Amino acid sequence: MKKNHIYFIDVLRGISIFLVLLHHFNIPYKIHLEGLDWINIICRNGNYGVTIFFVISGFLITQTSIKRYSSLLNINIKDFYIRRIARILPCLTLLIFLVSILVFLKIPVFINHTPNGVSVSYAETVLAALTFSMNILIIHYGWVNYVLGVLWSLSVEEVFYIAFPIIFTFFISSIKSIYPIFVFIILYAIYFRSQFYMDKNEAYLYHYFSSFDAIVIGCMLGLLYNNKKYVRYLYQLRYMTIIVLIFLYCYKPIHDVSTWSMTVFALLIAILIYSYQDKYKNKIMFKPLIYMGQKSYEIYLFHLIVLGFIKLIFTPSATSYFEKILLCGVYLIISVILGNFIEKYYSNPLNQKIRKRFLI
Repeated sequence: MKKNHIYFIDVLRGISIFLVLLHHFNIPYKIHLEGLDWINIICRNGNYGVTIFFVISGFLITQTSIKRYSSLLNINIKDFYIRRIARILPCLTLLIFLVSILVFLKIPVFINHTPNGVSVSYAETVLAALTFSMNILIIHYGWVNYVLGVLWSLSVEEVFYIAFPIIFTFFISSIKSIYPIFVFIILYAIYFRSQFYMDKNEAYLYHYFSSFDAIVIGCMLGLLYNNKKYVRYLYQLRYMTIIVLIFLYCYKPIHDVSTWSMTVFALLIAILIYSYQDKYKNKIMFKPLIYMGQKSYEIYLFHLIVLGFIKLIFTPSATSYFEKILLCGVYLIISVILGNFIEKYYSNPLNQKIRKRFLI
């Protein structure tokens, strides 16, 4: 057990990646049955899992920056960017490399498609991945590449974090002055999503301004987290918070309530994280979620390669319900094993090497 490590965050990450994986499996295989609508309810709103990731990301980047630099006003921009590069670039380049091989081999699932009838070259798709604009590519042309499409969320996060140290270094004179800006971003996200409500391009899900509110809520949590004033009161309401979260998750498909639901969901997650500080115990029943949560970045980036090969072998329309359940289990297990392998033997070692080489 690492000192000061927040294992409740790992539990939330584990839940998030599990929901995302189920959602992506359910899209082609439709694992729900008539009379078992609850399975569809669990699977249909996996995008809330990404919302949780955004809140956690904003929280952790703020907390670690405060601990590392003593204040967000003291962020070392070079140091900040090197750490982000060390964490992001190894897996990003490996994913592009693997998909490029599969595209070169012309394996049908992995080559570019034309969901909106407009052809996009693979080179343009790779460029979008490397410039953190995959979400914009998806908005304009659809999910043109089955595997690289998951990089839409990475695009949102990294564009936010490119601006993060610059804002605090050059435009903010005191920490208190950032709160009005954060509130504006949250309110603007609600307004922005309302402008694209139910649009086929799904800008209400994928655009930067559709998701920045969750990251900002995480940042605000990071700023307020060390103030223990309300922990006791909110901890007493933790079960009510969880019930409301579950209700919101199950209430309706996310696209029906996207204007406001993602912001509310993010706020509830932030309240839950705040209320559980110093209270969560690493119970054995949560260890699988903790394990998945600690490998969630690698699992998220590479799980569609696993699912893509499963789709090649088992045609969704010709697969029985029993086979789908078995395949779902195999898909989840292989995705976790692959994520762990990449994290242990590639991304983490390379992360450490980059930091040792470029950080003073």
